[in-house]
Amino acid sequence: MDERVPQNFDMILKGGTVADRAGESARDIGISGGKIMETGDLFSASAGETIDATGLHILPGVIDTQVHFREPGLTHKEDLETGSRAAVLGGVTAVFEMPNTNPSTTSSAALADKMARAKGRMHCDYAFWVGGTADNWRDIPELERLPGAVGIKVFMGSSTGSLLVADDAEIAAILGQTRRRAAFHSEDEFRLNDRKDFRVTDDPSSHPVWRDETVALRATGRLLRIAREQRALIHVLHVSCGEEMDLLAAQKDIASVEVTPHHLTFEAQDYAWLGTKLQMNPPIRDKSHRERLWFAVAQGIADIFGSDHAPHTLAEKARPYPQSPSGMTGVQTLVPVMLDHVNKGRLSLMRLIDMTSAGPARLFGIAGKGRIAAGYDADFTIVDMKRRVTIQNRWIASRCGWTPYDGKDVLGWPVGTIVRGRCVMWEGELTMPGQGQPVRFG
Repeated sequence: MDERVPQNFDMILKGGTVADRAGESARDIGISGGKIMETGDLFSASAGETIDATGLHILPGVIDTQVHFREPGLTHKEDLETGSRAAVLGGVTAVFEMPNTNPSTTSSAALADKMARAKGRMHCDYAFWVGGTADNWRDIPELERLPGAVGIKVFMGSSTGSLLVADDAEIAAILGQTRRRAAFHSEDEFRLNDRKDFRVTDDPSSHPVWRDETVALRATGRLLRIAREQRALIHVLHVSCGEEMDLLAAQKDIASVEVTPHHLTFEAQDYAWLGTKLQMNPPIRDKSHRERLWFAVAQGIADIFGSDHAPHTLAEKARPYPQSPSGMTGVQTLVPVMLDHVNKGRLSLMRLIDMTSAGPARLFGIAGKGRIAAGYDADFTIVDMKRRVTIQNRWIASRCGWTPYDGKDVLGWPVGTIVRGRCVMWEGELTMPGQGQPVRFG
């Protein structure tokens, strides 16, 4: 042991199996000042707090890069406190929140307002996407570098007001200004409008017929062409169909890819029993597309998992389709649902770790997160890989209080959430008030 390393820590995690990109090994973790100081055999060290992690896996803190926490303007279904509470109860240590609030996050003042609302209320660390529009594209070099900003998010379809950017020239104007990786909801608004007659009243199973594969494929094809012309880096959110993955696989030098747990878990036949609770944009498609998404995960085409947590109240979801809104909860179920897939052999634990911690850090230039290594933030998702639990609505901390996974048995469960050396959740209970901080970027 190097005698220069102090052997008195603020916290020690003892007896756990540390799992990171180097593999799995039995190691203790010494933490001071919110940072990882040392990993290894710390049997002789002392600490102000010791957590016994025997029988548990300690993962790098999970980062959910796509959540909608609805504040300001839509707080009857979620806010920054309730959404982040759900996050840490599900083992998530940091989130990137989306700009489609009311008002939209499209200016420095709107971002500053969200940052002020988050301070002292959010239980996990946080950053915010800034909406790119036809009105603010000239300001993008400033906006994407503001403290607390992840970068620019653009809605090519499925949005309203100034956040909708459907025209190629407007997309090119935005990408001509970006220097960081810009995120896109990639659906073709023109085809969506042309196909509205394909919606069948009170039949949500017609949702993927209306928003067919060509809606996604056409938009992503346009986006890739414009990005290459503008020499821009892009991130395509919630990819939902096989043909789109084939297109993206050929252009990974400029495009990164997100997939969601719901697109990897559900299939079109589930509309029969979940109805509008399964209604999302882009939609849940048939089983063949789900299997091609899994192939993309296995082949490394998909870079990260994001929950696309987008809550609505049950009353709103009960409206007859297509008046019902698209979206479902997801931040609290991201970890257990994907751990269940690990235990079923659909992906390795190492791949899950890369797609929820190191991957987000790599794509978006996150400083000090994404690894279990000395000098990094002491962010950990502590899980019991052998615990079997039935997900229930009553567990959901989101203000809307429901999940499409209600009644689903999963193997693998989040036991603890540690954010910058503070244990904020243990065994399903919050242990301290919100002390989240803005994510830093390199």
